[in-house]
Amino acid sequence: MSREVICNGNELAAHAAIDAGCRFFSGYPITPSSEIAHEMSVLLPKVGGKFIQMEDEIAGVLAAIGASASGIKALSATSGPGMSLKSESFGLAFMYETPLVCIDVMRGGPSTGLPTRVAQGDISFARNPSFGDIRSIALCPGTLAEAYTETFRAFNLAERFMTPVIVLLDETIGHMHSKAVLPDLESLAIVNRKRYDGDRQSYKPYDAPPNEPATLNPFFTGYRYHITGLHHGATGFPTEDAALCQKLIERLTGKIDNYQSEIENNESYLLDDADIAIIAYGSASLAAKEAINMARKEGIKAGLFRPIALWPSPQAAIKEIGEKYEKRLIVELNMGQYALEIERVAKRPFAALNQANGRAIEPSVILKRIKEL
Repeated sequence: MSREVICNGNELAAHAAIDAGCRFFSGYPITPSSEIAHEMSVLLPKVGGKFIQMEDEIAGVLAAIGASASGIKALSATSGPGMSLKSESFGLAFMYETPLVCIDVMRGGPSTGLPTRVAQGDISFARNPSFGDIRSIALCPGTLAEAYTETFRAFNLAERFMTPVIVLLDETIGHMHSKAVLPDLESLAIVNRKRYDGDRQSYKPYDAPPNEPATLNPFFTGYRYHITGLHHGATGFPTEDAALCQKLIERLTGKIDNYQSEIENNESYLLDDADIAIIAYGSASLAAKEAINMARKEGIKAGLFRPIALWPSPQAAIKEIGEKYEKRLIVELNMGQYALEIERVAKRPFAALNQANGRAIEPSVILKRIKEL
């Protein structure tokens, strides 16, 4: 069963958040993400949730972190300049393991750049959205339907791994307005964070096994513990014990590294019999598909691999593409940010098509590049 809706990507992301159980939004308006905040301000009161427009991006993400610490699924949304302002707070959420979803509707940059134009300029930033040893989860929808399903999935991953999750929409997907076919809500499983129900005096939220997330009961439910951005031990209190510090960082990175199969999500399009493999994501993949269709009509066998979860990257699939195809092309609306990861993993060079002028890439431009390979 499925649902048909006519909507834009930003609004679909907001509806997905509500359906996934989000009951708190805090943020600051910024183009091209503002429709998410607007839609959440309309939807949240209808389900008993809270919407707060904060004074800036920093306050926006910190309020969401606080709501999440109280057991409420929380969302913030922004664009590139806002991601920069939120970066230190992302580190706090990574460190004390707070589930949080942040939607970044990418625009041209750096700095204020091209506020109303499309880009995929935040790919590298999403890999390390704060300093220190971080394993980020970043999902990149490439269709309107995925603006819904990947935002929904982001909340599940945040609760499962007790960590912030970034949804990377680009301006084209965010503002695209068309029909989308969505799965029935009854078919979507909602994941909620684990809770400890044992003796209160014995509760140690960070006493988690290797590669597993902490179990943080919501505040104000009778279970006492300490949260901090400092390195900490089993109860959450700060420590400089070398062994505990090493164990903590290994667990925080290991809980992502060891469960990549739960996070990974890819699409292959006409790749099985292809002579040319193209890698593209987000709205660039829509143009790549059209270019592939045009190439096939001319007898050129091209196919697409589209990572939907960009971070952690799908290393096994990338390596296989590097080994299987002699002609390889990556198409990005930036100057080669994901290409660095592709070539690092594949250990082979890829031809590149990069566009960073704030305009959607034309299928004919991709077709021309295919013919040059």
